Order: sequence, then C-alpha cells, then structure tokens
Amino acid sequence: MTYRNSREGTARGRPRDGALDQRITAVVLEVLAESGYEGVSFEEVARRCQTSKASLYRRWGSKREMVIAAVKAGPARRGAGEPIDTGSLRGDVLSLCRRLDRTMRAADSQTAMLLLQAGLEDPDLCEDIENAVGPTGARLPRQVIDAAIARGELPDGVDPFAFEEVVGAALLLRRVNGLAVDEEYLSALVDTVVTPALRASAGRAPLPAGIFSGHPARAARKTAAHETAAPDAKENA
Repeated sequence: MTYRNSREGTARGRPRDGALDQRITAVVLEVLAESGYEGVSFEEVARRCQTSKASLYRRWGSKREMVIAAVKAGPARRGAGEPIDTGSLRGDVLSLCRRLDRTMRAADSQTAMLLLQAGLEDPDLCEDIENAVGPTGARLPRQVIDAAIARGELPDGVDPFAFEEVVGAALLLRRVNGLAVDEEYLSALVDTVVTPALRASAGRAPLPAGIFSGHPARAARKTAAHETAAPDAKENA
C-alpha cells in the first residue's frame, strides 16, 4: 500500500507536458466535430494522441471535465471569463451577443453545433462550461438582469428565456449559413427582439428553458405517442 501511494504521488508530481495538453485539446474538439459529445471517450482520445488513458485520467476524472477543459482552451477561450458590466442593459446584452459570436467563429460551425448538442445530451454541461470559462454569451447572467432591475431598465420578475432561446439560435443559424453578424444586425436583434421580450416576460408564469440554458424540455417521441394512441384506436375499431 505504501509503495502504491508513493507511485501515485510521483505521478501527480510530474510536470505537465504542454505539447500533449495542446494535442489533447485539438483531438477532443476534432472528435466533437466528427461524432458529437457521445463520440468522445478516453479510449478514442488516447488512441489519437498516441498516449495512455492513464495520462488522461491524471488530468481529468471524467469525460465532462475533459470536454470542458478543451472548450475552455479552444473555442470558448477568446473573450470569455471577464464579467459583463457596461453600465446599461443594452450595452450588456450587446456585449454578450458579441462574445457569443466570437466564441462561435473561433470554431467551425459544425463544432459549434455539436457543442450545443452536447449540452442537450448532458443537461449540466452548458452550466459547467459557463461556470468554468465565465460568461460565453450563450446565457444571460443573473447579475446582468439584477443590475438592469436596479437601474430601472427592467421590471422585477424578468425571465432570461428570450435571450437564451433566441440569441444563440439566431447567431448559430447565421453562422452556419454564412450570413453577416455585424453591429447593425446585433443592434436590431437586441432593440427589437431581445429587450422587448425580456420586459414582456415579467410577471408571466414560469417560461420554458431556452435552448442554450442547458435544461430545455424534450418533445415526446412520436413512437411513444403512437403507442399511447394505439389502444384507443383499437377500441374505436
């Protein structure tokens, strides 16, 4: 037992291989782009990096941790981490939109789409990424809403649904189709869609989770609906 602990301590004390870290990041993002979140595994990443699974487990305890680290070092790195506080709701929301656009443009559109899919498959992943790298622009931070309420720009009871459902989906769709996302477009999106919708959400019953929130409700499968309807159809026959 003493010998094993000594070996573990030595392994943990080894200096990190920066070149291997970069290779792992590139491979994780590559597998995400090819196969989605479900396709990422310690085995596949180790195989492509020509290293051992043990070298990965020394760095991360789970696949989620490894993906978050790759996203943090890759597409979510540029501009993320700094708090959003411009002094106005409009400025804060525009800053978040710009940040999300930069995040999406730092990776190819397929990777951006699959990172979103990863969040849908693992509901806590979006939140973990947001907490790890700071505001990415995919979600509307609570402190932005609270600051706007304190300034009188928003009423109490605002729900972030409008931002999290609309902004990420709109920017991703424009990114995939090669459409411009310039200041004119972002201003129009914020002024005519997002801000009015945020104000309209106050006082309403709890709204659904936006697609980028990490907890959107899933539609019932058609097969399940068909199976439920089948007994009634038989009785009517």
